Amino acid sequence: MRGFSLLGILLANLLIFQYGIWGKDEIHIYSLSGVDLMAYKFVKVAIEGSAMPIFTFLFGYSMVKMMESLKRNGVKARRHFARRFLLLLILGLLHSFLLWEGDILSFYGVMGFFLLLFLKRSKKALLIWGTILLVLSFALGYGVVEETPAEKEKMSNYVEATKTIYANGTYTEIMEQRNNEDPLIMPDYVYLILLLLSPFVTASLFLYGMYAAKSGLFTQPDKEKRMYQKGVLLVPLGLLLKSAAVLMPETDWTGVSGIIGASLLSVGYIFAFSLLYTWLPASKITTSFVQVGKMSLTNYLMQTVICTFVFYGYGLGLFGQLGVLNAIVFGIVIFLLQCMCSSWYMKRFRRGPIEQVLRMWTNWSWNGQIRMKEPESFDRVEGL
Repeated sequence: MRGFSLLGILLANLLIFQYGIWGKDEIHIYSLSGVDLMAYKFVKVAIEGSAMPIFTFLFGYSMVKMMESLKRNGVKARRHFARRFLLLLILGLLHSFLLWEGDILSFYGVMGFFLLLFLKRSKKALLIWGTILLVLSFALGYGVVEETPAEKEKMSNYVEATKTIYANGTYTEIMEQRNNEDPLIMPDYVYLILLLLSPFVTASLFLYGMYAAKSGLFTQPDKEKRMYQKGVLLVPLGLLLKSAAVLMPETDWTGVSGIIGASLLSVGYIFAFSLLYTWLPASKITTSFVQVGKMSLTNYLMQTVICTFVFYGYGLGLFGQLGVLNAIVFGIVIFLLQCMCSSWYMKRFRRGPIEQVLRMWTNWSWNGQIRMKEPESFDRVEGL
């Protein structure tokens, strides 16, 4: 499932790689062909906003499993998590500053510290809080934000400048544009408010993942098959709601429809992929997804290296030129190559290179193994 979500994340991120993080939503500036416009809407409906939440669900799920493993080894879970999230935050900041504005690692680092508040909560509490925060995110989507002429002009100028600099600029020029230019006209306190609200708005799928892990879900595919079949029904419902948000005229409810649809589609995809696993439990396809998923952090960063080289001026300079449909094909090719390389690599090593570094830092050991407490000696136990 992690490998499956990594493919979706790549296909969605290719809009950012090729058009910029702001330009992808100002796509009219790029004058897409009819075919590319259809492909663009397909990505917006079927992939964008629904692939990443699968990863967040798995993040919460793995937190609980990791806590259980740490407890079995008699070590303090919070200390290990704190080191892990700190390194994710640092990696994300470096990734964003040095390479690409679409980073998610720093977000996961921040969210990890927030989720420590819920680590020891009961299943019921996780389910309730996840639902409350999900409804809150729906409510925040209500309404239409009208841009002023000045804001529209500033955004248009920013996107046009990005097109030129990203396609033809040097590494330094692109980094300068990415890190220092801001197309929004907002006071600093607004950014602070958005930063403080972001964990509450995005935490629902993390908490649902933690709930699923504590409930033992997705551990017995054959017995849970009926649940998967029912859950798949969320896929068409999510697609319908997202299609309304993308294809219909904008109204006060458009944002709500898009957010609800994205969440339902994510959960539907989780059930759909779980159902697929019951049909092909040991196939080459599922094995490839497993291997690329085991190296998800390494593969995610490699996707940035490959795509920035292809699209940015210090590489092939194809920014805004490849087209959405060709980019989808390009993304699938990259993912297939990563499946093959990951399968080859995992036959020789236990985990990916970045995963190994993260594990070494988390467990504070050179070999990446958990440093268990030394058992008390007989003399100490007896007080002699």
